[in-house]
Amino acid sequence: MNDSPSPPPVEALLPPSPPQPPAELSSPPSEPPLRIAILLNSHRSPFLTSIRASYERAIAAVSPDAILSFFYPAESPERVTLLHGEGDLPPDPSVYDLIVVGGGNTDPRAGHAWIQRVHRFVLDCMSVSTRSGSGARPKVCGICWGHQTIALLFGGEVVEAERPELGVTEAKLTPTGRRFFASRSREGTLRLQQHHRRAVGKPPQGFSELVAGNQGFLSHDNTILTLQGHPEKDAQCARLRIHDATRWYGLREDDEAARSAILRSMEQPHHGKEVWERILRWAREKQPSHEVHL
Repeated sequence: MNDSPSPPPVEALLPPSPPQPPAELSSPPSEPPLRIAILLNSHRSPFLTSIRASYERAIAAVSPDAILSFFYPAESPERVTLLHGEGDLPPDPSVYDLIVVGGGNTDPRAGHAWIQRVHRFVLDCMSVSTRSGSGARPKVCGICWGHQTIALLFGGEVVEAERPELGVTEAKLTPTGRRFFASRSREGTLRLQQHHRRAVGKPPQGFSELVAGNQGFLSHDNTILTLQGHPEKDAQCARLRIHDATRWYGLREDDEAARSAILRSMEQPHHGKEVWERILRWAREKQPSHEVHL
């Protein structure tokens, strides 16, 4: 009879299993993808497909699972179909978490019927709730033309800019802007692609200024964000509009030195990705939120 001790079971030789967290401390399920409606407000622009692609690149870089829908308020139904759009305006804003009112090539002060439809749509967004069941309204973000249009809707004024802007420029953040764009709070500046010859001369009512010089606003109820600059534009998209330098600055067609300087400015680093990260995070925030207005 063998009196030697029996070998330990295999289980005893394995490292102990890590303790499992209680059910209530388990990681929350991942958030559903954001549904984003993007209004491209240029009339008969040959660059609409490229502008759409710039939005797709910029947003995919920070939120690959976001669901984007594109609308073309200034276009005929036939052109919307050719551009693979989903219509002139979203028929039901409540199905979206974020509605982006993008750039345009028409004076936002004009009384065109399609501009009036955009005005009514933006105001309608203020009275609907998303289908998430939270009772929240869809967030609205105005960019360039959208920034100016929203300012007009809420009592602001749009004026001709003293000097048009093309390329990447730097603007100062206000104290409120530093709190909103916390990743830029230390430097206190924001660099974005610019492409505009009009500007907000008088700020809208019920908004806090985020970017100095009336270049960015946040509504007091935290549902509307606007920016004069273009976070969606990269150099590839910006270069398409270099011909505007001839019209806006009175440059000669053969002034290669001036054109090259503007092209170099379009190639400069900017904070478009950081801004989109903040926009999409803001789109999920509940409202009202007073933390940035302190």
